[in-house]
Amino acid sequence: MRSNQPQTIYLSEYQVPAYLVDHVDLRFELFEEGARVHSTLSVRRNPDSRAASAPLELDGDSLRLESVALDGAELSAADYEDRGDQLVIASVPEQFELSVVTWIEPQNNTRLEGLYKSSGMFCTQCEAEGFRCITFFPDRPDVMARFRTRIEADKASYPVLLSNGNDVDRGELEGGRHFVTWEDPFPKPCYLFALVAGDLVEKRDTFRTCSGRDIDLRMYVEPRNAEKCDHAMDSLKRSMSWDEEVYGREYDLDIFMIVAVDDFNMGAMENKGLNIFNSSCVLASQDTATDAAFQRIEAIVAHEYFHNWSGNRVTCRDWFQLSLKEGFTVFRDSQFSADMGSPTVKRIEDVTLLRTAQFAEDAGPMAHPVRPASYMEISNFYTLTIYEKGAEVVRMIHNLLGPEMFRKGSDLYFERHDGQAVTTDDFVRAMEDASGRDLTQFRLWYEQAGTPVLNVSDEFDAEQGVYRLNIAQHIPDTPGQSNKKPQHIPFALGLLGSRGEPLPLKLEAGEENAPAERVLELTEASHTFEFHGIGERPVPSLLRHFSAPVRVNYPWSREQLLFLMSHDPDGFNRWDAGQRLAVDVIQSLVGAPKDAAVEPRLVTSYRHLICDSSLDQALVAKMLQLPSEAYLIELADNADAPAIHRARERVLKHLAISLRDELVACYRRNLESGDYEITPEAIARRSLRNTALAWLLVINDEEGRELAVRQFRSADNMTDRMGALRALVNSDYEEDRNLALEEFYQQFREDPQVIEQWFSVQAASDRAGQLPQIHALLEHPAFDWKNPNKVRSVVGAFAGQNLSAFHNPDGSGYDFLAEQVCRLDDSNPQIAARLVTPLTRWRKFAPEYSEQMKAALERIRDKDGLSRDVYEVVHKSLAG
Repeated sequence: MRSNQPQTIYLSEYQVPAYLVDHVDLRFELFEEGARVHSTLSVRRNPDSRAASAPLELDGDSLRLESVALDGAELSAADYEDRGDQLVIASVPEQFELSVVTWIEPQNNTRLEGLYKSSGMFCTQCEAEGFRCITFFPDRPDVMARFRTRIEADKASYPVLLSNGNDVDRGELEGGRHFVTWEDPFPKPCYLFALVAGDLVEKRDTFRTCSGRDIDLRMYVEPRNAEKCDHAMDSLKRSMSWDEEVYGREYDLDIFMIVAVDDFNMGAMENKGLNIFNSSCVLASQDTATDAAFQRIEAIVAHEYFHNWSGNRVTCRDWFQLSLKEGFTVFRDSQFSADMGSPTVKRIEDVTLLRTAQFAEDAGPMAHPVRPASYMEISNFYTLTIYEKGAEVVRMIHNLLGPEMFRKGSDLYFERHDGQAVTTDDFVRAMEDASGRDLTQFRLWYEQAGTPVLNVSDEFDAEQGVYRLNIAQHIPDTPGQSNKKPQHIPFALGLLGSRGEPLPLKLEAGEENAPAERVLELTEASHTFEFHGIGERPVPSLLRHFSAPVRVNYPWSREQLLFLMSHDPDGFNRWDAGQRLAVDVIQSLVGAPKDAAVEPRLVTSYRHLICDSSLDQALVAKMLQLPSEAYLIELADNADAPAIHRARERVLKHLAISLRDELVACYRRNLESGDYEITPEAIARRSLRNTALAWLLVINDEEGRELAVRQFRSADNMTDRMGALRALVNSDYEEDRNLALEEFYQQFREDPQVIEQWFSVQAASDRAGQLPQIHALLEHPAFDWKNPNKVRSVVGAFAGQNLSAFHNPDGSGYDFLAEQVCRLDDSNPQIAARLVTPLTRWRKFAPEYSEQMKAALERIRDKDGLSRDVYEVVHKSLAG
């Protein structure tokens, strides 16, 4: 047993803080060799705390304490205890002012938590527990204070000095230094504190709110990125307008700022009034960002802005409540993205991520409820369960209450808890109080881990004209939880007649004006629903819009799936039927003889999709994408990743050979002659064109090769350039592949964000990303171990996307990942812990793979000085 095993923290042990901080006055002296932080706290004993005589305990991490003063009197070393991770003062008055001076070294901070330096500028990341790396403080979200921050630095090196709130004072200092003071009028937890100091270009705009206030909008980027701000700025203004219209939320400060940072562990951070973004999540231009990147940036800008209310004005009481802000805000940004583009395509994208990755998390050793009961390291709980499943839980409330009542509930939630740190129970209670609905059973979604499984069967009584649908639910056991209770599940469905017509869903024989779609509410372990007046056996369209995050087992025949692909009025279920059919065909070929036939009707259905221009082309583009290898692995027992890869490739090549002429025609039909546009229609055309090109290169079609080379060299946008490059990289045209990769690199070598795409397209390819090539990428001059994006683009892409190479039967992929995790654990434990994930599902695979994956985990476990972040993931993976 490790002597330094991390402590487990339990929700059941939550206690209110013994002390509250009303005001924080910070002064930062920034130097090249470090930073001196002067902190003055206005503290009072919490009247709600039972610990009447508790000592004052402030959190700290990697701080050098220089002085402590209580009400202006400096304390001696005998008056306090510096434990390294805590500053403890045994005796303090009921109300007092505490001044602390600490020295930190941001330039040596490779963890990228607290205050650190990136590309020559100072910046912060304080969520979840980074503020304790800046100064001693009660670092917990339920301690909310008003902050005043003065930043002092060399003016030539750091002309831009930013923090939360409004700029209230600035001036010159001796020695070429200057200062700026910022004041945030709204109380906030310290995790929302932010500071940036650097030589940055400012891009400005304004937004007029619904009440007529003009908000000053600013973006700060390095000079080389000055031309990549327009899309993010436009996205911000659309977000502000949408939040006013849909949620009635108006921005509160006079200024809203965004800063782009190259070295960042996360995607972005919603610090009050000063959002700090990973550069890859905010910078975009036609020449450097793909359509997917443009859409991603719009969604992330919206997400961080929406946090101003769902996360900042109303925040979490403790980190167990993390989904209170993240799940709700993901739901809000998903609504926004659906309104900005294609709602069906957005739903498909969200569900694809959920079913591929979050369902895997639910079925793995790190499974946890949306509101976890315990954790060792909070950084490990920024998970898909918290974000994506948390958003689905909010979506279900929306489904159950309807848009009008949900809006009343959100209004009540914001009004009731403005300026407070609250819980998921408070959120659900606001929805109950506004709507009059009892959501007691629904709360189990926050308490129980795992993905519910719905086993559905049906029967048709032709004589009575009654169709019966039987639905039984159960939730598999997860670590620490078994024998789970039935959950409250909204289940949307429709029934289709033999000509594809929607049938009225009469729950009673005499019902009039019955709808063609209903949302059934499942609350028991099993239900039987009867639909009357049905003249023929219908084809069921189940779980429309993916109305709940569940697995549905129903014995669809291939004929039924083909029928739904052509006739279902719900676009999501059309896509889902195609995915189920493709999964069935691919699974039938895993381990099958080489001469086994590929389902001919699959070719027919895809031909119809490609050739019918009357269909929604955005939906067609999604339907033409075969299920991913990751999803196929998730559906398998004793998965053999290389065998799954071969079966999927076989189906893809069969389709491409059979549809070769149609693919060429599709490519040419979707060529664009006008200017580049980021509209749903234009994005769909490019997606279809590049899918057709990729399929042609899979079969080494000579005309396809010529089209790809021509597109690569003549493209006026990154979507088409990268589409051609990816097609060439995944082909057998090695000479063209190498030439294109070299040309791409030479053209964009000065742009770090584009080079990340260059790394990723190789690392994710089974042809260009075998281990020798991966090792070469890690030695490339453009690769940087200190930059999380570079690490993710090579190591993360290899282990997470290049699955046949990662799961090489010789175990070399597992050894490689273990080696990189151990290396990163010494410098950036957060990133190391996230990279472990592919190994944690070792029990999912066939024995020849699982034993080697387990051995790789054990090697990581046995590393000297293993961080808390990685220890928790590895320990639970081996024990679960």
